Parts: sequence; structure tokens; C-alpha cells
Amino acid sequence: MDEERHPPPETHARTTEHAPSIDSSRLAEVSLGVTREEIERREKVFAVSDLSVSYSGAVALAGVGLDVYENTVTAFIGPSGCGKSTFIRCFNRMNDLIVGAKVEGAVLYHGKDLYERSVDPVEVRRRIGMVFQKPNPFPKSIFDNVAFGPRALGMKKGLDERIERCLRQAALWDEVKDRLKESALGLSGGQQQRLCIARALATEPDVLLMDEPASALDPIATARIEDLMHDLKREYTIVVVTHNMQQAARVADMTAFFSVDLHEDGKGRHGVLVEYDQTTKIFTSPADKRTEDYVTGRFG
Repeated sequence: MDEERHPPPETHARTTEHAPSIDSSRLAEVSLGVTREEIERREKVFAVSDLSVSYSGAVALAGVGLDVYENTVTAFIGPSGCGKSTFIRCFNRMNDLIVGAKVEGAVLYHGKDLYERSVDPVEVRRRIGMVFQKPNPFPKSIFDNVAFGPRALGMKKGLDERIERCLRQAALWDEVKDRLKESALGLSGGQQQRLCIARALATEPDVLLMDEPASALDPIATARIEDLMHDLKREYTIVVVTHNMQQAARVADMTAFFSVDLHEDGKGRHGVLVEYDQTTKIFTSPADKRTEDYVTGRFG
């Protein structure tokens, strides 16, 4: 599996960061053409209810509930420390790898609770792949990077065809087809991230999670990743965390805005879901003042 250990995210918002306002004319064209009602008629891939996450007893995220629908791009936005990355890791049980992490509430995947005792987290991560913020290719050849997951899972039949298919899906095949035996570490940053996407696709997942997949890339490489998300959602359901609101506006069908609330005792903070709706509504007519303040740059 494409796994990486991460420390718990900071739980304090950085009030010095300011989110840029959005030019509504740049909102994702697909969002303009599909209503929320049409999206909600699609199969429900995830149903999250009353979800809370804590690290060593300190609450990081509380009371989150939302649904994610098939063949959509769903974006999570919000200031640093609001729990976006904590939340996306709940979808494939990556928080299990953090000592002291505790997840409460329900995360249903096609109606099955991912946190039931009988559920195998390795199988969860096969079905729900993940791409991290920083490209993390293995110190192996390009071919062996993509083949790693299938080999580990015994999916060895037709391996060459699988590698080619995944590299094509990741819009990388034409760039690397003559150098498959070369080290993946010789690729550019953008190519490495697309390789990590191909690696995640190689185990035939249903869902692709992306935690700020373009934050370390230049604008040209970022545009390639965004175009790729548009293409991939025809076959996959995509959930993406991003600090870049223009990116959310360009790629997402649905957007969830997270913020930070003070604990009742006033001695700490935790992330909360403020608003979740069609992307066009979040950026042009949000229902909550906190969302409006964030997307217009008055709060970050």
C-alpha cells in the first residue's frame, strides 16, 4: 500500500494566513453544470456521522458529518489546524498508524462501517488509495514503484499491462515508457507525484484520497494534477485536501469548509465542519458567515 506515517496535525489555527478571494468566473465548469440534487442521486460512497478524532486525549476534530458521492471530486478547505488532514485520513484508517489516535463516530463505506473490528485495514487501504502532500516514490525503478502494491497483494497476472494502464491513467506513460527501469528518484517533482498517483491506482481502488497533492509543485505541474483529477473522476471517487481555494474552485464538485472552535474551557481548540455544499454555492453564496469571511479573505 501507499502508506506514510504522519505526526498529528497542529491544533491551533494560524491567524496570520489569509485566504485569497475567489474569482467566481473560474469555478469548476462541471460544478456549474451539475446540481447538488443530481450529485446526491449518485451512489453514496461514504456516509460520515458524528465523527470525532483525538490524539492522546486532545480533541483535534469534533462532530463531523457529511456524505461523499460516487464519481465526484470533494474538496476540504479551511485554515491550518482545522483538521482537514486528520479527517481525510479517517477514510482509509491512516490514523490507526498514529500512537494515541482515537476515532469515534461512524464512517460508512458503501454502507459498511470501516471501524468495525472485523474490517481489515489493509483491505481498506487497497480499496481507498492515498496520495500525500510530498511526492514519496520508493528508491526503486519507475516500474517497481507502480508494481509494488500489486506484487504485495499477489496481483501478479498481467502486471506489465497493469503498469502501462496506470501510468497512462496518471498521464505519465509517454514521458517514462522508455525509462521504466530507471530510478523513480530521477523524475521531476510533478512526475514523481503523478507516479505516486499511478502507484495508488495499481491496486484497483474505488476511491483516491489526495492530501494537498500539488502544494509542493510549480504551477505547470499543479495544472497537470488538476487536469488529471478531472479525468480520473470518470472512474474514481476523489477526495482532496487543499489550502489553495482557486484549486478547489477549479476541480471540486462539492466543497466542505472546516474551521476552528474554542474548547468549552477556553484552553484549547479543535476543528469543526462549518459548511458543506456544492462548490459554486460555497464560493458564491455560502450559508455561514464564517465561510464567507474565509473565501473572501477576511479570515484565514
